[in-house]
Amino acid sequence: MTPYAHHVPSPRPQNSVSSAQDDTANPAELSFEAAMDELEAIVQRIERGEIGLEESLAQYERGVKLINRCKEVLSMAEQRVEELSPSSTSPCA
Repeated sequence: MTPYAHHVPSPRPQNSVSSAQDDTANPAELSFEAAMDELEAIVQRIERGEIGLEESLAQYERGVKLINRCKEVLSMAEQRVEELSPSSTSPCA
């Protein structure tokens, strides 16, 4: 009877579904969050057996590319943090 009861969707499935529908995007152009969302959707589809062997292999291959993208973004973020952090060996002025 509450007017808001039907209007409170779970945010995670919406992201996973939207990223699963757009699995043609170049992984190198995806944000970390978009790559992770798509990767989670791929894992869920494979674990649930929703796709056959050939599609599972294709999705696994895409998943590897997404993992590599996530590693790349994390590496760039780590490098940026190191650049912004004062070095423990440099003297303070």
